[in-house]
Amino acid sequence: MSAIVLVDYGMGNLRSVERAFARIGRDVRVSDRPADVRAADRVILPGVGSAQDCMRAMRDKGLDDAVRAHIAAGRPYLGICLGLQVLLDEADEGGVTRCLGVIPGRVERFPESFGLAVPHMGWNLVKLERPHPVLSEDYFYFVHSYRPTQVPPAEWLARTDYGESFASAIGHGSCVAVQYHPEKSQRAGAELLERFCAWRP
Repeated sequence: MSAIVLVDYGMGNLRSVERAFARIGRDVRVSDRPADVRAADRVILPGVGSAQDCMRAMRDKGLDDAVRAHIAAGRPYLGICLGLQVLLDEADEGGVTRCLGVIPGRVERFPESFGLAVPHMGWNLVKLERPHPVLSEDYFYFVHSYRPTQVPPAEWLARTDYGESFASAIGHGSCVAVQYHPEKSQRAGAELLERFCAWRP
């Protein structure tokens, strides 16, 4: 079985993601070591909290460069929620923060002018922009106050409507990231994780 590494940067929902993989019969290695991330066949970066705290923790551990190297090597990467947001150029949460810069774009809060509850919480429809081996058009569970903006259309894999149509999945090559939580999305989420484990970009 290929080595699947769940990146531990000291915060986030590691255990719930680990349990979700266990439910589909897949072992994952939780690690905060850059060498493990660089050597992994597959990497998952989950997360809750602010991009500022996440990026600070990743830089302190050297995980930022390790994640970039993994993606650059063409090995599968799955970003979940904050793991999507930190792929972009910068994020507003907690103050403007430089992120990984793998995909162009910013992370901005849902504006109050939408007249909708923030955070965006609960089930919502994910609509595919184009077919992707990992993704499906289905209802998934969201919990987030910030969303990706200014992402080039070529990087949109799926969209979701919440006051606007925002990119709820982005990526290219071996990199795919979702704003929603597969580990909280019951059948649809389990099927996404299974497809990620089988994916050969």
